[in-house]
Amino acid sequence: MSVYGARAKALFERGYNCSQSVVLAVCEPLGLDMETMARLASSFGGGMGRLREVCGAVSGMLMIVGLAKGYSSPDDREGKIQQYARVQELAAAFQKDHGSIICRDLLGLSVHSEAPIPEERTPEYYQSRPCGELIRHAAELTARELGLS
Repeated sequence: MSVYGARAKALFERGYNCSQSVVLAVCEPLGLDMETMARLASSFGGGMGRLREVCGAVSGMLMIVGLAKGYSSPDDREGKIQQYARVQELAAAFQKDHGSIICRDLLGLSVHSEAPIPEERTPEYYQSRPCGELIRHAAELTARELGLS
């Protein structure tokens, strides 16, 4: 396990959501403010506010890669092509190992959305979910893409 994967998993176990955990694990080496990044990623936990859509770990990975390597000009067609290719490669790498990038699929849930109230973080919560491993992997993919590992 890389330092970034271990850091992301530990952040999740402290109570950060899946997206925040990935973002915060790699933001300091990039010179990004932790509080700002935690706020930015706060909406993406639970597959976007517990809607169980795109996995928050994947969203966090793509946010950081966008900040580090993304394009900013609407006229930068080549930059857009390169960024979309990067996104598709990272999503495919995650999906190859986990079968999906969709939160509800990864958790084995049949529901599309849930109440906005997060579950209590107990030892049983952490044992019953694959989230720690998913977060670890997303952080490692992110670090590798950014040349941090």
